[in-house]
Amino acid sequence: MVITEQQEVLVVSSWNEMRDDAPTFALKFFLRLFEIIPSAAKRFSFLRDSNLPLEKNPKLKAHAMGVFVMTCEAATQLRKTGKVNVGANTSVQHLASVHFKAGVADVHFEVLKFALLETIKEAVPYMWSEELKEAWSESYDHLVVTMVLKLGIGLGLGLLVKGVNSGDSEKLG
Repeated sequence: MVITEQQEVLVVSSWNEMRDDAPTFALKFFLRLFEIIPSAAKRFSFLRDSNLPLEKNPKLKAHAMGVFVMTCEAATQLRKTGKVNVGANTSVQHLASVHFKAGVADVHFEVLKFALLETIKEAVPYMWSEELKEAWSESYDHLVVTMVLKLGIGLGLGLLVKGVNSGDSEKLG
């Protein structure tokens, strides 16, 4: 998997269009996930004991924004360095471990990608195209595969086998 310069440009330009309202779109991204898989909310420790509605939960908002930003930044990092750095305070190994312990499976990553793509489509409809969909798909897939391979377990590797670029909702069932 290699992200092209054109894909990087598409991800970054669409991200720049969404940036001013990124917290809203990031939250919509995760709310879509919970619409598709309601039980997924229970996998987040900060949501389990919260009485706040999901859309009001500040920890969910922060988490959603972090995932949104990491996915965008993955496009630039991958093209320039061939790897993903998720931040100074979090290692890819840690992210993989947390997801594994929470019971995240291939289908969760696929549904999250579907939710991401639908959110971007809603956020920048005037930019939406197969090329933009492919660019964000590649960036997201790189982030997931990097995280999963770092842990050295089977989690998420089905994405490689199934064809990481299609993003078809039919795969979600």
